[in-house]
Amino acid sequence: MAPLPSFRLLILACSATKREGPAYMPAIKRYDGPLWQTLRHVDPDGTKARVAVLSAHYGFRDARTPIETYDKRMTEETAIAMKAGGLVTRWPRPKTQRRVMPSGEHPGMHIGSMTAFRRCPFAEVALVGGHLYLDIMRHFVGLFRDGGYVAADARITEINGPIGRMRQELRLWLEQYDAEAR
Repeated sequence: MAPLPSFRLLILACSATKREGPAYMPAIKRYDGPLWQTLRHVDPDGTKARVAVLSAHYGFRDARTPIETYDKRMTEETAIAMKAGGLVTRWPRPKTQRRVMPSGEHPGMHIGSMTAFRRCPFAEVALVGGHLYLDIMRHFVGLFRDGGYVAADARITEINGPIGRMRQELRLWLEQYDAEAR
């Protein structure tokens, strides 16, 4: 596998459509909505950007992280909770308060490992998803900038709208890496 470009981050909203398979499989392989299909088609080797997912169930994660299948939609309440939890709240949230140690993983651990713990901050970021997802993504990118995970002058691209246009803009953003690398 070719090395991943350390300067580009794609944050993609989760997908209601998921592939069947083993109990746990990487998110990038599990999600099967149109945007995820476009990503896998345009960047089959994962060389054009590091990819993260914003999931209504799992929160912010590196898209290479294995996940189970689930059925949960993003709601205003979940969006508010994710933003309030910042980089340290673990997702998925426990069903009860009885646990002494919270389960799940938090956004800080994922963005940290994706940037070699701030040694390689992202210089370019694309946010792709619906309005609720974009709101959370913007919030996280602000926290990532404050934490040194995203460069202060990083170029931010937002992709939102009808699915056909989103697929086209995602393809163009991914292919832009090839044009700039030449």
